[in-house]
Amino acid sequence: MKKLAIYFILLLFLFSLVGCSSNGQGSTKSLEEKTWKEIVETARGTTVNFYGWGGDQRVNQWIDEILAPSLKEKYNVKVNRVGMNIDDILNKLLGEKQVDKKNGSIDVVWINGENFYTAKKNGLLYGPFTKKLANFNKYIDKDSHDANYDFGFLIDGYEAPYGKAQLVFIYDSAKLSNVPRNYQELLKLAKENPGKITYPAPPDFTGSAFIRNMICDIVGFENIKDIEPDKEKVKEAIAPAIEYLKELKPYLWMKGEAYPATVAQLNNLFADGEILLGMSYTPYLAAGKIQTGDFPETTDTFVFENGNIGNTHFLAIPFNSPNKEGAMVFINHVLSVEMQASKYDPNNWGDLPVLDNSKLNEEEKNVFENIKLGKGALPQETLLSHRIPELPADVIPIIEEIWMENIPKKGE
Repeated sequence: MKKLAIYFILLLFLFSLVGCSSNGQGSTKSLEEKTWKEIVETARGTTVNFYGWGGDQRVNQWIDEILAPSLKEKYNVKVNRVGMNIDDILNKLLGEKQVDKKNGSIDVVWINGENFYTAKKNGLLYGPFTKKLANFNKYIDKDSHDANYDFGFLIDGYEAPYGKAQLVFIYDSAKLSNVPRNYQELLKLAKENPGKITYPAPPDFTGSAFIRNMICDIVGFENIKDIEPDKEKVKEAIAPAIEYLKELKPYLWMKGEAYPATVAQLNNLFADGEILLGMSYTPYLAAGKIQTGDFPETTDTFVFENGNIGNTHFLAIPFNSPNKEGAMVFINHVLSVEMQASKYDPNNWGDLPVLDNSKLNEEEKNVFENIKLGKGALPQETLLSHRIPELPADVIPIIEEIWMENIPKKGE
């Protein structure tokens, strides 16, 4: 009888455990089944390992000194920032995928473009998850191009917007009174000032973006936005732009026989007065460099009349993130008015916000309007009204290859 009583008690205990699990309070409740409130509660007291490019000190400071303390205070979530190039991050995730490592070390990754395409195609990302985020649902225009496509590829909820970037040209108004507003005027400026214009060589990201911008200005974005990743078709489509770059070449710095390897080198040439135009895919970089004294007070920025290429950079969650709830809370907080406005301030970062202005109340709009962009900064309205979407990610390497074959550097 005693044995039967013990068995009966054990059975009751097991049934009670099953009941706890089925009512949603137990540990077996999947992440997909959790409410946002439950996700937030699960995340409290955890650490989020955030991996991404660490090459900009101002960006690092914004993450470490503004985002991380705010996240800790509001959600009791700690941030461990790990600076790592995206190629190394993807190689790490690919290696873990191959050995079926269930719990990795990365919770959030800063990603976009070709790298997102590669990661999504190889099953390296967790998702879809954006529909779970409170601020994504509240502030993001879910029907917009930027919320649905990353360099021409469907996002499908596998990454959330982090910020917006856009190519701008940098000049010194004390040295240049009339800036070129299209490719013809740029060529004219180069011919009038031989050796005073150049651009970074691909695969530098900004140099590649400059080439794509010239293609869009010459050929037209609408005529290439849906081009197939076929080299012969791409070569035919961009032929007028390649001919233009050939014509431009002899008037460039070093007669086009050498190019700056990075955009940082290009902008150092500009700061030293060796060239007339710098450039950046961070639209408020010039404003920040004026404040630090790296660029003269008379520095300003401009875009072409038909627009400049812009993209959105994103945050994603790896397939084997050990703290997906914490990752979601981290990303959701980045999408708050407080963090997007802080990131927009050139004193902190100068990154364009991703929130839909029409979804903000008057108080929230005032937060952004009261930010002083400073000298050398184009208004957000000007940038967004002159914004050209990025070309498909799988076409970009082909364009870079065609450039290398037709506009060779010295010694090649």
